Amino acid sequence: MRRWLVCFLIALPSIGLGSTCYGTVADGRLEQGVQLSKDGPNFAAYSTLGVQLGRTYVHDAVRDVVVATYRTLEQAAPGKTFVYGETGLAQGGPIRPHKTHQAGLSVDFMVPVLNAAAASVPLPGNVTNKFGYGIEFDKAGRFEDLRIDYEAMAEHLYQLSRTADLHKIGITRVIFDPVLTPPLFATRRGAYLRQHLHFMKERPWIRHDEHYHVDFAVACR
Repeated sequence: MRRWLVCFLIALPSIGLGSTCYGTVADGRLEQGVQLSKDGPNFAAYSTLGVQLGRTYVHDAVRDVVVATYRTLEQAAPGKTFVYGETGLAQGGPIRPHKTHQAGLSVDFMVPVLNAAAASVPLPGNVTNKFGYGIEFDKAGRFEDLRIDYEAMAEHLYQLSRTADLHKIGITRVIFDPVLTPPLFATRRGAYLRQHLHFMKERPWIRHDEHYHVDFAVACR
């Protein structure tokens, strides 16, 4: 009995502990990070290899918001396909080539797209196009026979914001190519996005045309 109790007490610190972030998204680290699910009914990771290499870890509060939002979108945006990109490492810290993504609070979401038949399809990702990050959309939001599905993107951001608020963590920043932002604000959810989300107005160091970067608001130590 005594031996069992000692073993239980030793194991107790690792039971039910949530994630803890330290520092900032640009200079931070993460403890007890969790990995996002590789896929679901209406979403998938940008790369199986990226998942295997451990590049899709987040703070557990962020995981809960991302997954709950995808569940909501099954009803709010039926038939739409969503893809998430890189997030961070299990322990946080630098993750090349990103300048942030260090505290488990940053998530890249690949833009939802429509094909020539106006069907929602995942953004194609492979080694030759840097798993989607190498795709370049033109000023009209087009790439080959694909075009950005701004309505689906706006609905995703709207539901992500509402879900984050419900989980009491919020969203601090969204980064998306300023040239492509006006069509996003012209959608059904555009007025809400403009009023409730902070879109970085400065031109990012890379275009952020094939993905939109979201930083979540979690108190870090």
